[in-house]
Amino acid sequence: MNKFRKFEDMKVWQEARNLVREVRSICKRSKACKDFAFIDQITRSSRSVAANIAEGNDAMTNAEFVQFLGYSKRSVSEVRSHLYDALDEEYISKDEFRVLCDKTDKISSMLAKLIHHLQKTDKQFKRTYKEVELTN
Repeated sequence: MNKFRKFEDMKVWQEARNLVREVRSICKRSKACKDFAFIDQITRSSRSVAANIAEGNDAMTNAEFVQFLGYSKRSVSEVRSHLYDALDEEYISKDEFRVLCDKTDKISSMLAKLIHHLQKTDKQFKRTYKEVELTN
């Protein structure tokens, strides 16, 4: 697991930021730009992925960070759902859909691994703390 201090150093946040850029690019296309509900929903959910990673990074505990990463993971699933709308409305091609869905899967997997790591680290800390507490 790579070490990070700032959320900008996190690979998963960088991937989420790139996803926002790609989503915004789709929203600017002539076919999509008048679908205000679609633009609002997919933009909000894509921005939420990166924003919750950033917010969680400043959490006081691993458990709180995990909570925000969970929000982020759910938001990336929401983005993937909106990509089906984009495909159905022909805002994106089937190839673009596959590429973007692969990106959402990658981000989701990265988040799951980070969540698992934080939960494991948190449990190890608690176990160590209990051992220290019992011996004193």
